[in-house]
Amino acid sequence: MRAAVLHETGQDKLEVLDDVEAVGFGPGKVRVRVRATGLCHSDLSAMNGVLPQPAPFVPGHEGAGEVTEVGEGVTHVKPGDRVVVCWLPACGACPSCKRGQTELCLAGFMNAGTPNFKRPGGDVFGFAGTGTFAEEVVVAAGCAVPIPDDVPFDIAALIGCGVTTGLGAALNTADVQAGSSVAVIGCGGVGISAIQGARLKGAAEIVAVDPVASRREAALAFGATRAVSPDELADARQSVTAGEGFDYVFEVVGRSATARTAYDQTRRGGTLVVVGAGAMDDFLQLNMFELFFDEKRILPSMYGGGDVLSSYERTIALWRAGRIDLEGLITHRVPLAGINEALDQMRSGTALRTCIEI
Repeated sequence: MRAAVLHETGQDKLEVLDDVEAVGFGPGKVRVRVRATGLCHSDLSAMNGVLPQPAPFVPGHEGAGEVTEVGEGVTHVKPGDRVVVCWLPACGACPSCKRGQTELCLAGFMNAGTPNFKRPGGDVFGFAGTGTFAEEVVVAAGCAVPIPDDVPFDIAALIGCGVTTGLGAALNTADVQAGSSVAVIGCGGVGISAIQGARLKGAAEIVAVDPVASRREAALAFGATRAVSPDELADARQSVTAGEGFDYVFEVVGRSATARTAYDQTRRGGTLVVVGAGAMDDFLQLNMFELFFDEKRILPSMYGGGDVLSSYERTIALWRAGRIDLEGLITHRVPLAGINEALDQMRSGTALRTCIEI
């Protein structure tokens, strides 16, 4: 089958090969024919080594498709079912799951160290234990989440990561209060989803911050009340909050520099939500006095900060009701053979989300 492979960490191009085989099928596993997958910035971060991932590997973790085969003991899906690929399945038995913090379950991460594919030259891993830049994947049963027939594969793919992460940051982690002021730094697919979440919660002012003009324009269409470049943020703070700072600031970039800016733009007693996935050697510096004196809440948000399956269901319900726009997030579409074009679109900031149609 065909799959897009990164041979070595640090390379900026993927090679689409036709000699890749999905492996590992057996009890408790599901074989999925991938139909659509989104390109998430985390895929780029894994490619350049910001996020740890053994190589060679097939990127992609935001996918949807059809079940073609189920292993012994799998009862919640059957061949022909439509599913979204969940890259962080909950085991249901660990301390995090028992506390109701299923997004912190580490069971899914254990899959990342086991090869998902093989080629004549050896083993190939799948990013985050999945690897959806392929025609087929074999995943643990919990990674295959059934979806209703009326949810298109491209929409389902987005729900698998970016939309759930951004919406959940506003709805679950921050629990944005009606009438509040919000700033979102970084307006790709995840940031736009956070904007939609803040709008759903009734935020009075939502300031979108991004260096790319097309993304600022898109943010306004998705619910931001104003959109500014990074060097205009201080003026927006003065205009919107009379200089006090925003009630909520979402950092959706994953860098210490933008996290520090986000902290500084948060009012005393306000909330900074860290959504972007950054590098292990990139440290955010805060002094002990400001932590005490400003009493700002710093809330990391992992995969939307809530139960993933419930978040999927909520997102589908909101989409069906027309309360959120998911179709509009897909600004570009390419076939698997054009995957490197999709990477360039992500790097340049011209795409909110590129759908790879497989």
